[in-house]
Amino acid sequence: MSKLVIVESPSKIKSVQKYLGSGYRVMASVGHIRDLPQKTMSISDDGHFTPKYVVAPGKEDIIKNLQAAAAESDGVLLATDPDREGEAIAWHLAQVLALGAKEKNRITFNAITKSAVQEGLAAPRAIDQNLVDAQQARRVLDRIVGYKLSPFLWKKVRRGLSAGRVQSVVVRLIVDREKEIRAFVPEEYWSIDAKLSQKPTSRAFMAKLVTTAAGEKVEIHTADQAQAIRAALAQADFTVQKVKKSTRNQQPYPPFITSTLQQDAARKFGMTGERTMRAAQALYEGVDVPGVGATGLITYMRTDSVRISEEARAAGNAYIAQTYGERYLPAKPRYFKTRAGAQDGHEAIRPTLVDLTPERVKPVLSADQYKIYKLIWERFLASLMANCVQNTQTVDIAAGDYLFRATGYSVKFDGFTAVYQDASQEEAKDLPDLTEGSRLHLRELTGNQHFTQPPARYNDATLTDVMEKTGIGRPSTYATTIATVIKREYVEREKKALKPTALGEVTTELMCDLFKEIVDTKFTASMEQDLDRIAAGELTYEQTLDRFYDPFMHTLRNAEAKMEGKRAKVPDEVTGEVCPNCGKPMVIKVGRFGKFMACSGYPACKTTKPIVTHAKGKCPVCGKGMVERKSKKGYKYFGCEGYPACKYMTWDTPTDEVCPNCGKTLFKRRGGILACNGEGCGFEKKAERGRKKAAKTNA
Repeated sequence: MSKLVIVESPSKIKSVQKYLGSGYRVMASVGHIRDLPQKTMSISDDGHFTPKYVVAPGKEDIIKNLQAAAAESDGVLLATDPDREGEAIAWHLAQVLALGAKEKNRITFNAITKSAVQEGLAAPRAIDQNLVDAQQARRVLDRIVGYKLSPFLWKKVRRGLSAGRVQSVVVRLIVDREKEIRAFVPEEYWSIDAKLSQKPTSRAFMAKLVTTAAGEKVEIHTADQAQAIRAALAQADFTVQKVKKSTRNQQPYPPFITSTLQQDAARKFGMTGERTMRAAQALYEGVDVPGVGATGLITYMRTDSVRISEEARAAGNAYIAQTYGERYLPAKPRYFKTRAGAQDGHEAIRPTLVDLTPERVKPVLSADQYKIYKLIWERFLASLMANCVQNTQTVDIAAGDYLFRATGYSVKFDGFTAVYQDASQEEAKDLPDLTEGSRLHLRELTGNQHFTQPPARYNDATLTDVMEKTGIGRPSTYATTIATVIKREYVEREKKALKPTALGEVTTELMCDLFKEIVDTKFTASMEQDLDRIAAGELTYEQTLDRFYDPFMHTLRNAEAKMEGKRAKVPDEVTGEVCPNCGKPMVIKVGRFGKFMACSGYPACKTTKPIVTHAKGKCPVCGKGMVERKSKKGYKYFGCEGYPACKYMTWDTPTDEVCPNCGKTLFKRRGGILACNGEGCGFEKKAERGRKKAAKTNA
């Protein structure tokens, strides 16, 4: 007889089994085993909001196998993920395996390592019903909104639409940003830069015009104003008026939480939240490392806490002292403060074993896994290190009736930047050693035209940041929410930016008019706080749902009355093409199988055409052209225009370059590699990168 340990993912089985030994048998539930059925709301209408669960499709055999194994075992331990979702899965397992409600059969691992598994095994507890209720409340709230509001949208906007408690707010954020961009009126302004040096042939540096000699800010709105100031400065003496030297300390960033990991991966690698979390999940579940065996490489990746264990701190400090030297450790340990409202249930995301460096595990990781592990490892190590110390210099330079300013810094001690640098960090720029009263040589005076810029569209990183700061959703929902609004065609990607579709704008306008609270960020954030209160035992499941349900249904009835006999129209997107049969403009329509082009003269003219975006290059299989397509989740890929006769497809981007060996198209892969996809060729080379320089407009 042995004890049965049930984890969520099959990929954890090998690692956990190794640490538990022969007295245990490890099996996987493969996620949720029960769920609410898809075709009905399945929530009781007796005021108790009791969910009516059924076996999840395809899980029948898994449940039978778990039941059989439990019957043969000397006890069952539920080791699902250490969050609310994992607690709910453990509860469902306890239900189908007929385990006692108060039985201490719940164990959790914050990491899949020997110490973490053994610590979890040593501290079994009963299933936390508060956490289960919080998860069920979220599920039921989303179910009520989706199953009550979606049919309303089918009737009033378009059949097949869906609404969501969190997704509707996210779409509104994106729509509101688009409105700001459209309403923005750019304003012209100019800046003046002076290229100066101590002697005509010595090293030059740049200074910016900042104020008049009297200290008034200089605002230049036209080319004529800029030219007048340049003319006044043409014969002026440039004299060093003031030199200020100082030292500044730059602190490292805290270790990653879910949102900051997604943001950094988006900024540095252009990775979506889903892609980032997929790689992080694999790192958490474990890989086979030569000389170590199967082990989890990072701690649990769904967290909003920046706290780390003292054991991890000691291991990191020891690595830093040995690798970089004692001076790279701060005088006293640095502790970061977790933001208000965070659950703080887990540590920050960190490597489980700091000695497993990114280069050591690189051979057993995929490209994405390596990128994410390297980010996590470097950020954790840097968070423990000493500050970066910089020598700064600010120089005020008098020139006639105006004052210029030059700033620069040099690195006195690199500190944590020896390991990790953020994408926003500027390059060091040192100034010459200047003395007050010295005259400078003017090499060039440049007027630069600018225009104020509208706010940028959200991308995965910036939207995740806003979701976190406003309290919309939780770490586990950020990536899936963004993927959902794209899949449901409320939002589309334009390069890396998130842009609302016409459908998203019309639906949001209707929601703002009729369901203000559902698309209100503060209301949605307050619901998240109520879920936290359920988890803490401060609110009950029924209280929370009851407070929401009656006002929501009242709002829905009012909306149905207000929209009686009315329908919101989604404007057609004009394509620029004309109908080959009647000459009227072709517009984009949405059908059961996605977008297509149709004649605007419908129903008199029923001409339709597929939407085809031609790409560079030729198909390496049949030689026909390549076209750009989108997957169901909104990801771009490329396929042969001869489909379905030729079914070639690839995630690699076709280019204009051809293979020197076989003459076929070269495709650009991740990591900047140009490769031939022709069968049996195998040619690869590093893509060349050109540096772009911003052009200056002289007044």
